[in-house]
Amino acid sequence: MKASAREAVETARVAAPSAESAVFAILWALSFCHLLNDMIASLVPAIYPMFKDAFRLDYAEVGLITLTYQCTASIFQPMVGLYTDRRPLPYSLAFGMGFTLLGLVLLATAASFAAILGAAGLVGLGSSVFHPESSRVARMASGGQHGLAQSLFQVGGNLGSSLGPLLAAFFVLPRGQGGIAWFTLAALVAIIVLSRVGRWYKGRRLALHMSGRFRYVGAGPALSRRKIALSLAVLLALMFSKFFYTAGLTNYYIFYLIDRFGLPVRSAQIYLFAFLASVAVGTVIGGPLGDRIGRKYVIWGSILGVFPFTLALPYANLFWTGVLTLLIGVIMASAFAAILVYAQELIPGRVGMIAGLFFGLAFGIAGVGAALFGQLADLTSIDFVYKVCAYLPAIGLLTAFLPNLHESKTTGHVEPAEVTR
Repeated sequence: MKASAREAVETARVAAPSAESAVFAILWALSFCHLLNDMIASLVPAIYPMFKDAFRLDYAEVGLITLTYQCTASIFQPMVGLYTDRRPLPYSLAFGMGFTLLGLVLLATAASFAAILGAAGLVGLGSSVFHPESSRVARMASGGQHGLAQSLFQVGGNLGSSLGPLLAAFFVLPRGQGGIAWFTLAALVAIIVLSRVGRWYKGRRLALHMSGRFRYVGAGPALSRRKIALSLAVLLALMFSKFFYTAGLTNYYIFYLIDRFGLPVRSAQIYLFAFLASVAVGTVIGGPLGDRIGRKYVIWGSILGVFPFTLALPYANLFWTGVLTLLIGVIMASAFAAILVYAQELIPGRVGMIAGLFFGLAFGIAGVGAALFGQLADLTSIDFVYKVCAYLPAIGLLTAFLPNLHESKTTGHVEPAEVTR
């Protein structure tokens, strides 16, 4: 037997036994790497005040940094997902993290606004590779509990997003721009872990191919193409509502607290950390709750249920601002896993494409929102921006047009990429 063949058989042997023990090991590994990836991504907006002062940027230029990151992250994600649906690339996860590593190096050494934009673009490119393929692996390791798997995967990203501002406050700001270079260690750790995940992924597929075992995937919806297209359009509108609003909080919350309440930068970053941590809590709740009671109900409660709190936020004092943003974070974040899994159930067999589309749309919407809110803030004020975006959750009324998928089922199909036993 040739050396390459022996290696393939050994890889398959390692991946094949004790699938149940491998499932949660892979899910937690992906969640951990998602934490590292999004921690790095959230570091960028957390250090905006430092870059704004050092490079004398206005709010529009601050928004352009986010737009550059979000656009590179969003444009390529659906393409990566569509390609890997047909030709999975197990080691693409580690390869994509390499772009993030390069972006961090450039961000730590940038001497111009153009260099900052280039660094943000590289970090975004790394995310565009990471999210669709890691979402596929999470679904493969789900054991049929797709909402739970997506929540476990997503909560790592939310925790990472919450850590970025905290680390910026206590680690980067005291050391200046050069302190960003230490975060390359996080990218290197992620590359190592994702290489091992890629080995499991490759071995799992090979083991299934050699054994001829396939798992019956749940039935697809008995809906017309027009109804499916309408449902996807509604889901995309809900994503717009969620992430356009979140862009306003994530990217300008620090400036809002400084401008309205006179908080120092470090204190404002702690408030941002608390908001992003609440997003992580909401993510943990949303996926399993959708598995239990139905994803449509979770979407209803999340997108529309947050509306009273967003309306009250621009008029609250500092204490209630903190409380309201925590509630908004928990409630609004519970929708994402439900929306993503609902969309995957609408179009079975296109896990990567759907994940890439929705993750990419999330990044793209957030980028456009950040840029537009920056322009609006320059023309008016940060306070006015929060009053305008408070009405975005009203789009959640469109949830009424979503069908109940558990009441519309046809026969299922076989999908080897989701075999777990």
